[in-house]
Amino acid sequence: MLVLVKATDASEGAGPSDPATMEAMGRFNAELRAAGILRLADGFKPSSAGARVAFDGADRTVTPGPFAPAGERVAGFWIWEVRDLEEAVSWVKRCPNPMPAPSGIEIRPFNVRA
Repeated sequence: MLVLVKATDASEGAGPSDPATMEAMGRFNAELRAAGILRLADGFKPSSAGARVAFDGADRTVTPGPFAPAGERVAGFWIWEVRDLEEAVSWVKRCPNPMPAPSGIEIRPFNVRA
């Protein structure tokens, strides 16, 4: 499963992450590792450091960040090896709030290819 931490206006700012939030997330990541679920995790720089490329046939349009609205941006991710969506939801419900304000997490299964 790909677990996406949605960005907020605060996470898009240039300030440092809240130490208490980072400590809580570190403990949660340790739980995921101990359970054998965590495969990869990381955070992203603010969208102002990125770009989007739009495709229209042979044309490409590059738009530099930042992107709006914040709730459609991604601040970080995990890749988990879980049985199903329900197990992923169960773990996400145990997750500390990844932001110092209201936030969201999106869970997306991978396509399984043989």
